[in-house]
Amino acid sequence: MTGTATTSPTPATAESRSAEGRAARFWPERWWRLVDTKIGIIPLPVYLILAILLAVLVQEGEIKPDGPTMIAVLVMGGFTCAEIGKRIPILRNIGAGAIFATFIPSALVYYALVPPQMVKAITDFTKFTNFLYIYIATIIVGSILGMDRDVLIKGFLKIFAPLAIGSVAAALVGTLVGTLLGLGPYKTFFFIVVPIMAGGVGEGAIPLSIGYAAILGMQQGVVFAQVLPPVMLGSLTAIILSGTLNYIGKQYPHLTGEGRLQPDSDGIKSSDAQAKSEAARGQIDPATIGAAGLTAITLYLLGVMAHHLVGLPAPVAMLFLAVFAKLASAVSPHLQAGGFVVYKFVQVSMTYPLLFAIGVALTPWHELMAAFTLVNLITIVSTVVTLMTTGFFVGRWLGMYPIETAIVNACHSGQGGTGDVAILTAANRMALMPFAQIATRIGGALTVTGTIIAMKWIGA
Repeated sequence: MTGTATTSPTPATAESRSAEGRAARFWPERWWRLVDTKIGIIPLPVYLILAILLAVLVQEGEIKPDGPTMIAVLVMGGFTCAEIGKRIPILRNIGAGAIFATFIPSALVYYALVPPQMVKAITDFTKFTNFLYIYIATIIVGSILGMDRDVLIKGFLKIFAPLAIGSVAAALVGTLVGTLLGLGPYKTFFFIVVPIMAGGVGEGAIPLSIGYAAILGMQQGVVFAQVLPPVMLGSLTAIILSGTLNYIGKQYPHLTGEGRLQPDSDGIKSSDAQAKSEAARGQIDPATIGAAGLTAITLYLLGVMAHHLVGLPAPVAMLFLAVFAKLASAVSPHLQAGGFVVYKFVQVSMTYPLLFAIGVALTPWHELMAAFTLVNLITIVSTVVTLMTTGFFVGRWLGMYPIETAIVNACHSGQGGTGDVAILTAANRMALMPFAQIATRIGGALTVTGTIIAMKWIGA
């Protein structure tokens, strides 16, 4: 009888099939899982490839301030630093992502741990492209278009009360604390407390130092070196406290609107509802998204023109133009929905890269460290705490969400537009950017103007 002989697979054949099985299991499902593992927004394989490419470019001296290279550098640097901060226990609950993305690169530059060619390229790109204002423009326009009209107008009218009362209270408490610690009322008020609330560096510390120098007969550079450290440390304090408020809001939800300054009105206007519905359902085509982005840039350029005509800071002029467009129904619901999408894209993908660029190009580490004396530290912290605490209770009294009003007041002690970004990122409240700009730009300008007038009057 004849039969079919069966042969068992040889060890080599079995091993080959096993290897094929492992390969089949890895590709593509496991590979896709690896690709979907991200550091920030960067897929892990892309992150590793970029790290190797940038190391080679540094070695070859080919780091240039062009768009593609800088996108790679800033995205890698920003999300790497933020990811470190987000993984540290306790600190991650108080905005460590924003703090690390801003101040780690500043320290690395100071200690010469970043290649000089990369520092120069990032600095040139940050200053010459001015992409901070692209960011602020899209955030302001998108967040304003996303607000209900009634809430928007009432919020703008109400926010001045906690800002004004908080500023006066912070000035009194900060000056008193500094005086009790031996700094003297004059030095405490003019050289520590006021710089904290002056609106940052470009719009605050620089014009303040020019005015002080003219009145006191000193060199402007010498005065600037004295007023800059409180600006830096005050902003850092505001970032930490805002991150802490974000954590408190998660524990006590009734204290926060999660980015809304006050409760919504009973009925949302139909255009607002339509725009929000379209954005939520993803019904926005790429052309509309592009149109919304261009609309934000156009409003910013109109703000620049207004600055040249009437002297109003461009971001503030743009802010008022966006509010007018919203209240006048000049923007269709479909375009508003496109603005929401642009706002979310910019918030998610550009925030930490922008903070990294700010840390490298605009945050002098040695100036921050210069303010770290115990007396200065206590005075600065007491000033910022008073400003935010007053905002908290006045906002609650006026029917606004107290955590939101405290965070807006915190922006009054921030480092200008860059400080607003860091504070609102730590607080996870980027929708408050329009109100933050009021606190920073208008509040800062009024502080600088009033202080210079007061110093001249006292000197006279």
